[in-house]
Amino acid sequence: MNKESLVKVKLDYQNIGEEISHELGAKMIKNHHDKYSHQQSHSYIIGKNIIETILAQPGCVGIAFADAINEFGNKTLVYVGLDVKGNAIIELTTVDDHGKLAVTPAMIGDRLLPPPTSWFD
Repeated sequence: MNKESLVKVKLDYQNIGEEISHELGAKMIKNHHDKYSHQQSHSYIIGKNIIETILAQPGCVGIAFADAINEFGNKTLVYVGLDVKGNAIIELTTVDDHGKLAVTPAMIGDRLLPPPTSWFD
């Protein structure tokens, strides 16, 4: 085993993602539609408030989105905050009303809408 294979790569989760042009975004979506059809392609609307609430949790540097099926049998996304190591933040240590440490559930999101139209058509 060589030395390079022993080195762990540290991902910078807060800097994952980058701005792309409208043209590239439209091309990437069209490529998906061409390969998988419109019936298998989905886009969703997620409100600013839930995203900001998740990101405001202590230690949160990003959000992971997972495909899911909701309680009504519809395809949706579940979104959860990530810490600097890329671990899902599922609980938080807080101070309760009596000054004692308490563990509380972290914010995990769902509830979205399909967009009324596609911006790239």
